[in-house]
Amino acid sequence: MEINKRTILWIVFAVSLVVLWNNWMVSNGKQSMFSPAPPAKVAQAPANTATNTTTGVPAAGAQPGTVPGTPGQPAAPAPVRAERITVTTDVVKAEIDTLGGVIRRLELLKYPDSLDKTKNQVLFNVEGNNIYLGQTGLIGSTAAGVLPNHNTPFVARPGLRTLDGGNVVQVVLDAEQGGVKLTKTLTFKRGDYVIDVRHDVTNLTAAPVSPSLYLQLQHDGNKPPGGSWFMPTFGSHPTLWTPDEKYKKVEFEKIEKGTAEHATKANNGWVAMAQHFFVSAFIPTENAPRDIFTKKLATNLYAIGTVQPLGAVAPGATVSNTARLYSGPQDEKKLEAIAPGLELVKDYGMFAIISKPLFWVMDQIHTLLGNWGWTIIAFTILIKLAFFPLSAAGYRSMAKMRVVTPKMQAIRERFKNDPMKMQQATMELYKAEKINPLGGCLPILVQMPVFLALYYVLQASVEMRGAPWVGWITDLTQPDPFFILPVLYAISMFVTQKLSPQPADPMQAKMMLFMPLAFSVMFVFFPSGLVLYWVVNNLVSIAQQYVITKKYGTATK
Repeated sequence: MEINKRTILWIVFAVSLVVLWNNWMVSNGKQSMFSPAPPAKVAQAPANTATNTTTGVPAAGAQPGTVPGTPGQPAAPAPVRAERITVTTDVVKAEIDTLGGVIRRLELLKYPDSLDKTKNQVLFNVEGNNIYLGQTGLIGSTAAGVLPNHNTPFVARPGLRTLDGGNVVQVVLDAEQGGVKLTKTLTFKRGDYVIDVRHDVTNLTAAPVSPSLYLQLQHDGNKPPGGSWFMPTFGSHPTLWTPDEKYKKVEFEKIEKGTAEHATKANNGWVAMAQHFFVSAFIPTENAPRDIFTKKLATNLYAIGTVQPLGAVAPGATVSNTARLYSGPQDEKKLEAIAPGLELVKDYGMFAIISKPLFWVMDQIHTLLGNWGWTIIAFTILIKLAFFPLSAAGYRSMAKMRVVTPKMQAIRERFKNDPMKMQQATMELYKAEKINPLGGCLPILVQMPVFLALYYVLQASVEMRGAPWVGWITDLTQPDPFFILPVLYAISMFVTQKLSPQPADPMQAKMMLFMPLAFSVMFVFFPSGLVLYWVVNNLVSIAQQYVITKKYGTATK
């Protein structure tokens, strides 16, 4: 039986979807469809590994993990009454705990929660099932004790806690411990997700001290709620960037096993904790040597951070250091302007080489149209115009196939008991009529990488999160709630098939009739923006196919 070219197209399409699905399952901690081995569970190792020394973290006065409050081990907080300070700007609402001077909760006011639209998206948090914090402090000790760290009580100076018509809000926190005064100043700015974190270290003792400043992000190993098999929610993961080794993603499982490999020293760069659509990153002072570490803090609790020596501080002297903390959306333009390589936290997966320029083109279109739904439609039309020469060649081949269909049926009838001669006669007919039997496949085969890359763009782009199109489509990254687009896809595919040469084999004809229905059911679970792309693609294809088939249908007779 001769394999119809549309059968090949559907096989390629189906395999692509299966590969795409499997890749996302693996990248989000689920078992591969092609491997019996289950994913590693990150919370099963003994908790006593939390006190292990982490390679690359310098000891200052004691080994990391033995000084309470250092990145090595989060010690029990002192029995003091902490104050909670709430800072509100136009883009964030932060709750600061004076115990450690830590932002214990951070809400993004411009981004609703994915599960409850009445609430804001929360990043830093210590309540519920997820622990997510950014912490800073000093490593080292003197004869008077351990230096201030993220478990040291701070005292907040009075001041404004909202913008109140201004552009800046500052929270100043002071702590004295171990003969050292640490003043931590958090600066929030209007319209900015970057928080400046300044540390002023004053030596109150009679001898020099040599503290080190640590910046660390800690997160549990739990996967965030939400998502589905077709639109999974990315689990959080540590990432870093250094000038020498560039971008690196680190898995919690490898930190658990002690097998994580990454740069441990640098003069520039950043460390981050990335999740679906959002990221928090510490960007230390530029051109300053620092060590980089990842480690397990406790059962199912992990950290990534930097340790920067501040040098010797003479008695009565003060040294200052300013770092930046970005905690917000993975907006490419914003991230590119903040630090080199920070935009790479936006994970386009294995199709990044196509997805990134594709998003750039779509972003330019969106600048003109102002709506991501219409942007997808305009982008699809541009793609069809770009591929029109290939489509025209394919349609010419299909038109010729229509002409020779009676001859092909005669060959099948004549050699129905001799498949070899049937195949030979068919190929001779193709040669005589100058027909490429796979000519109609090329347009779809070329567009398949675009289809897959667009999936990753919709999956990764916070710019499209919550972006509406018209009417019932209120979020292009979510499935169509009323299944209208999947139905339109099925109808458009049915019309496309009717305009194409019909397979002579009855089984192939039934399969061609069934496949649009099967894939329309799958598209019920896909992002509506992706289904919109495919519907528009089919509609433009129908128009092109109708016009070109009429033009070349008689020309090939």
